Amino acid sequence: MPYIPHTPDDEQAMLQSIGAACLDDLFDEIPAELRCTSLEDVPVRLSELDISRLMQTRSAQDNSGLCFIGAGAYQHHIPAAVWDITTRGEYYSAYTPYQAEASQGTLQLLYEYQSMMASLTALDASNASLYDGASALAEAVLMAVRANRKSKSKTILLPRNVHPHYRKVVHALVKNQGIQLLELPFTEQGVIDVAALEQYDAADITALVIPQPNFFGVLEDVDTLTDWAHAHDALAVAQVNPTALAILTPPGEWGEKGADIACGEGQPLGIPLASGGPYFGFMCCKKVLVRQMPGRIIGRTVDMEGKPGYTLTLQAREQHIRRSKATSNICTNQGLMVTAATIYMSIMGAEGLERTALDSHHNAGVLRDKLSAIEGVEVVFGAVGFHEFVLRLNTSVEATLRALAAHNILGGYSLKKDYPELGEALLVCATEIHSDAEMDTFTEHLQRIMDKSGAGNCPVPPKI
Repeated sequence: MPYIPHTPDDEQAMLQSIGAACLDDLFDEIPAELRCTSLEDVPVRLSELDISRLMQTRSAQDNSGLCFIGAGAYQHHIPAAVWDITTRGEYYSAYTPYQAEASQGTLQLLYEYQSMMASLTALDASNASLYDGASALAEAVLMAVRANRKSKSKTILLPRNVHPHYRKVVHALVKNQGIQLLELPFTEQGVIDVAALEQYDAADITALVIPQPNFFGVLEDVDTLTDWAHAHDALAVAQVNPTALAILTPPGEWGEKGADIACGEGQPLGIPLASGGPYFGFMCCKKVLVRQMPGRIIGRTVDMEGKPGYTLTLQAREQHIRRSKATSNICTNQGLMVTAATIYMSIMGAEGLERTALDSHHNAGVLRDKLSAIEGVEVVFGAVGFHEFVLRLNTSVEATLRALAAHNILGGYSLKKDYPELGEALLVCATEIHSDAEMDTFTEHLQRIMDKSGAGNCPVPPKI
């Protein structure tokens, strides 16, 4: 975008043209007590040269080290064609396709994306799309409250083994809407404690959130959980990893009736790790609930000549309809990320996605066995998982991760802050990109660090 300067004289001329004395007059409808007088935490503005230096310094902080972190952001192989096509001008500069006659390419791509996501989740409809996985879960909770007319309590069962960041975002977005979030504990195997559901047998529960896999990488008994939700007139909200769905039972086939809503983070579908972003969220649901889905839905039709055409079929956001009738106030979608994901899924196909998932699962098992063979390292949860697992160390997790980082290895995600009861625990991930040599390198460095710290002589903490 070109730099377009406005001098003080230019600004005054524009204000004079619209009859305003100063910029503050443009916001005179905002009560004085609600206005920000200053922005104390915003740093002093920088020159173009200083900004360039700052960004170059931060860019240099990104390295090509071995990454075994996971925790909601996953490093997968992305075919070169994905972003070569995605960054073409036709896609890169495309905006919301309000004018169907001028946006057929964008609309068709979004329609194909919806079709793929609906197929992947075995549900009837998909939107296009949401900001990220965390806000997608929050939107799914809000949707469940709107859609479940049998429930009046606005009570959501949110398991503690759902991503901690997701739970925080859900709380932030729904806390002022009279929605109650009740936490479900997890067992020694890291899965939702089904026995804990008994206390809610007679309660009015609006929805149950079911992660698959959960934050620890462990697979849940989704059939039992889904059937419990439906038996108690609650909706089943699936929070899923799209790559895992290539080999796991899709949400639409959970239990006798299938999950009602599925949501998650789409980053594994062709989006690179790039300093914490970008991401995009996805959401699918049963047809009966489609009018409560946030965002937009693209439809396929035919024109007067019988040729296929695409258009915005359902637009339930506040920019399109009355605010009081809108399902959400999300103001845009992650269109470019959805474009990349669509191209990624098209190139990979069902077989490619399945191979990616199977190889990721296999590598995680290999790495788990290698690391847990080190004295002072143990696997916390023995249940079946996908491509992540939790380890407990007999030494400081933070110190160990710093030592690994010194060797250009990102060794995992510390769980001490979010799950202190697990002790010195960290979440480790492996995907299809990790070779045997890379996993051996990780193992050798961790072995050396553990030996140096004398961790093998430390007492093993009790399991939860």
